[in-house]
Amino acid sequence: MEDLAPENPLRISAVIPAYNNGRYISRAIDSVLAQTRPVDEIIIVDDGSADNTGEVVKRYGEKVRYIRQDNAGASTARNTGIEAAAGDWIAFLDGDDEWLPDKTERQVELLARNPDLVWVTSNYITCSCAEKRQAARIGPDKARQFLDERDFVEDYFQAYLAGLGGNTDVMTIRKDVLVEAGLFRPGQRKANDLDCWWRIAYRYPRMGYVPEPGAIYHLTIPQSISKKKTGWEHYAELLHRHLAYSRDYDCGETFSIFAGKLLKGWMRSMLFGAQANDIRQLLHEFGGLVPLWYRFLMYALTVFPRFTQMMCLIISKVVRTLHLRRQVVVPPKT
Repeated sequence: MEDLAPENPLRISAVIPAYNNGRYISRAIDSVLAQTRPVDEIIIVDDGSADNTGEVVKRYGEKVRYIRQDNAGASTARNTGIEAAAGDWIAFLDGDDEWLPDKTERQVELLARNPDLVWVTSNYITCSCAEKRQAARIGPDKARQFLDERDFVEDYFQAYLAGLGGNTDVMTIRKDVLVEAGLFRPGQRKANDLDCWWRIAYRYPRMGYVPEPGAIYHLTIPQSISKKKTGWEHYAELLHRHLAYSRDYDCGETFSIFAGKLLKGWMRSMLFGAQANDIRQLLHEFGGLVPLWYRFLMYALTVFPRFTQMMCLIISKVVRTLHLRRQVVVPPKT
């Protein structure tokens, strides 16, 4: 395809994996084409879709580069796009989400001010559009307070715990850094994006951060390439591997605190699916990462999992109906 921004010093390739996203892929592509600072190329990796995703993408002609592969999962699809990219920076977007118009411009301006940074992310909006609810992941003013007049966070893991971890839709990373970290791990069904970010963070803990939202993350979309449920063993493999990695990079204590908070969030989500066995298996493997009282609470809540599930759903519905929670809850990414 022709260069969209040949005059810009940073060459950015937008990589968009898609699986059965025929209903939404135009929204994603249009949002990239509408950027106030255009990217240099748009690569769509069709991960073996069985719907009209390819047909929709091909209507854009030379504006996008279309690659189709057999279904292999989000990790392999993203790796295919990275390897094919001509840019020295990779900006990610899922095929069912969208960028806000100034996302790229804000990130490029931040990188220009901080040429030593190798990755940058942004705030983002979570949207449960069927319920007409949306909110920023963190309030921009709160994010600026955490940043303390800086353009970056000093430590990715601490920033993530404060709500400034970004997500796949707002990550822009130097291509050589992605390669150095080993790209996305093929075959990993749970948190393949987080797994990659963590491997980058061990090497480059400082990360640029834009407080203003740069994308809209759409919840409850069926057949998404990256929003499918998986069992406890995938969480367990991820944590075991990174507890070892973090010790190798002398940040085991920091990662253990970080992993404990993630673990609690994962188990809370499992209560809504009556996944009692999954929760108990995780407690057996990683109980030392969470407080004793929390372990007892989870064991108690899994004695009658269907009852707990019903109560969680009722409480959640009441909270949504009465607008008691402004934040739209984000389910774990895979």
